[in-house]
Amino acid sequence: MKHNFKRKFFFCVMACFLTCAAFALEPIKTLIITGQNNHNWKVSHIAIQQILENSGLFEVDFAISPAKGEDMSDFVIDFSPYRLVVLDYNGDSWCKETNRRFLEYLRKGGGVVIYHAADNAFPAWPAFNQICALGGWENRDENSGPYVYWKDNQLIKDYSEGVGGSHGRQHEYVLNAHHTQHPVVKGLPEHWRHAQDELYDRMRGPGNIKDLIYSAYSDKNTGGSGREEPLVFTVDYGKARIFHVMLGHAGETLENNPAMQCTGFQVLLLRGSEWAATGEVTQPVPADFPTEETISLRKDYKEK
Repeated sequence: MKHNFKRKFFFCVMACFLTCAAFALEPIKTLIITGQNNHNWKVSHIAIQQILENSGLFEVDFAISPAKGEDMSDFVIDFSPYRLVVLDYNGDSWCKETNRRFLEYLRKGGGVVIYHAADNAFPAWPAFNQICALGGWENRDENSGPYVYWKDNQLIKDYSEGVGGSHGRQHEYVLNAHHTQHPVVKGLPEHWRHAQDELYDRMRGPGNIKDLIYSAYSDKNTGGSGREEPLVFTVDYGKARIFHVMLGHAGETLENNPAMQCTGFQVLLLRGSEWAATGEVTQPVPADFPTEETISLRKDYKEK
């Protein structure tokens, strides 16, 4: 009798191990939501797909909304098959059912990446503003929450009046690391040069940043705020794992797309996406990562 129990226990343990191993080997099922944006979503969502799938870690589907001004009532999304949702969307409100399903997905601990202008979306939806922590444009102002920036080795919440969201001219700039032991940033350089991109500044919102990963100085000489601005961070929102990356302004074409072809952007997107989906980062630090002095590009959206 004891022998049979041991055999059953052994087979149960092995079955559990094999199931977990198979799950770990499966690509991370990912949904990119797009279809409306004040940015070039027809380029950005394909670039994101290529970055994720070329790594071998992700399998990507799209949810493409109706065009601006069209009926959104049938744009109902089933989030249940996905371990990761990437938001590349800034446009008309989703229908109430999609809103409900999205919040339920997050309540259960879903993984989300907020990419670039997605943090401009839905200014009148309080839960979404909590999900982003910081947002801009779309008539955001002091009623949307404080400005949040880095000063004197801490995040400052500034409740002064003013518009939410701006940026100077596109240029190369240096990212500065903060939470260096976080899985997303661990092993990456503390300072590295990002390819030509917008540098979002004067962003406003609830400011519920959990881990500040990278910031950058928004130089007044480029039309910026003169502040050290939080650009890459995680968000404190219940059980959900949310990775917010403000980098990556889409270019005119996939071939002319320096902000998204930047190796630093691609590595952060990959590591942040894996962390949001699983809570871990298994990817090694690549040899082609940029330095503080020199940018690095992956023009074909994959590691060389």
